[in-house]
Amino acid sequence: MTGSGGWRGWRAATQAALYGPDGFYRRPEGPAGHFRTSVHASPLFAEAVARLLCRVDEALGRPERLDFVDMAAGRGELVTGVLAALPADVAARTRAYAVEIAAHPTGLAHRIEWLPEPPPQVTGLLFANEWLDNVPLEVAEVDSAGVARRVLVRDDGTERLGEPVSGAEARWLARWWPPAGEEGLRAEIGLPRDTAWASAVSRVARGLAVAVDYAHTADARPPFGTLTGFREGRETTPVPDGSCDITAHVALDACAAAGTPEARGTASAPAHAPSDACLLPQRDALRALGITGARPPLALASTDPAAYVRALASAGEAAELTAAGGLGDFGWLLQPVGIPHPLDPAR
Repeated sequence: MTGSGGWRGWRAATQAALYGPDGFYRRPEGPAGHFRTSVHASPLFAEAVARLLCRVDEALGRPERLDFVDMAAGRGELVTGVLAALPADVAARTRAYAVEIAAHPTGLAHRIEWLPEPPPQVTGLLFANEWLDNVPLEVAEVDSAGVARRVLVRDDGTERLGEPVSGAEARWLARWWPPAGEEGLRAEIGLPRDTAWASAVSRVARGLAVAVDYAHTADARPPFGTLTGFREGRETTPVPDGSCDITAHVALDACAAAGTPEARGTASAPAHAPSDACLLPQRDALRALGITGARPPLALASTDPAAYVRALASAGEAAELTAAGGLGDFGWLLQPVGIPHPLDPAR
C-alpha cells in the first residue's frame, strides 16, 4: 500500500493501513496468516462460546430465533466452530452472522450471513474476539513541558509530536488514562473504541455482548502504551503502510462504562442491563464454561489408550487457552442486556 507520506495521527494512518482498499485486512490470507488467536489455537474455544450461547438461550427462555453475531469474523472460523458445537435443537434455531469488512470467503456455510456491520437488532449473543484492539485510535505522548500531545506518523513509521490533545480526547485521557507529566510517557486514547463498543451493545435488544481482547484497566495502564505490529506470526514495529497488523491493548473498563444504558442514553433499559457488566480474565471465563486444562486420569491410559491420548491433547489445548502470561490473560468484558449474568458463580 502506498500513501502520501505526509504526517497524520495514528488513527487516520491505521485506518488506511488496515482497512483501506489495499489494507492489511483486505488480504486473502486473513488474520490467521499473520497471528494466532484463541479461535485458531483450539476448537475448545468455539465449544466454550457455544456453551455460552446455550446459557444465553436459556436466559432468554429459548426463543424461536436465537442470534449469534461474530464480530471481526476473520474468515468465519469462530462462527463455523460455534454452529458445529451447538446441540441440534439450539443450532436449528440459531441465526448466525459474521461481521467483517473483507470479502465473503469461499466455502463458508450458506446459513451464515456475511455483513459489514452487525444487524440492527440482536436477540442472543454478540461476541467480539480481538475486534476492539484493531479499532484505530490516537496516540498521545507527554512533551518536555509536561503537555500531552498527539503523536503524528508517516507511512514509513517515523513519528513526531503534533498539537496538544484537546476536547473530548483530553477529557477521555483525564478520566481514563491521565498523563503523569513525565516526558516520553504515552497513552492510547480509547474514545473510538468506547464509541464502537457502545454502538455494538446498542444492537442487542436482549441477550449478551462480549468483548475479548488484550486489555488493561485504570489500576495498571502501561506507561509507554502498547501500540505494536504483527507480521507473519511475529511482533514487529508498527508501520502504517499496509504491510502489518497494527494493534493496541484495550481499556476495557472504559468500554464497559461506555456500554451502560446511561452512557448510551437508554436509562430506561430493563433490569440486568449492561450496568451489570463484568470484567474477568479469559482463564476464569473459560473455566466457568468447562475449559479447565485438567489432565486425564492416568488409569485411562491402561483402559482406553486412544481416549487417553485424545484427552491429553485436549488438556494441552485448554492449558494454552488459560495460560498465565498468554491467552489466559486476555480480558473478557461481558455486558448482559435484559437477562441475568450468564457466568454467575451461583450457576
